[in-house]
Amino acid sequence: MDSDQRKILSILCHASVFLSWTLLAVGIPVALFLLVDDQAVKTNAREVLNFYINLLIYGALIGVLWALVITIPVAFVLGILVGIANVVLPILAILKVASNPDQSYRYPFIIHLL
Repeated sequence: MDSDQRKILSILCHASVFLSWTLLAVGIPVALFLLVDDQAVKTNAREVLNFYINLLIYGALIGVLWALVITIPVAFVLGILVGIANVVLPILAILKVASNPDQSYRYPFIIHLL
């Protein structure tokens, strides 16, 4: 796979996070992970899936904290931080992959489950 195709597919993986209100946020990285033979694209797809799973876990934890009325201010602050991370980190990933498509981007502050 040439560098331009690798760059476009890797950017598509990271940009899919912005479609989190649809199933495309998970569908695009899963499809690219299963269908593409390029190792850099597969690694980027795995990172995006790990990031999205972590966002879901953090959202569930914030929901539990919100349900416990005592910790509503903590849940509010954590929700703002997760919301900022949901916007800023994929943008950083897109910029990093666009500048060097041969390397994959590793999201900071996440647990790698896959």
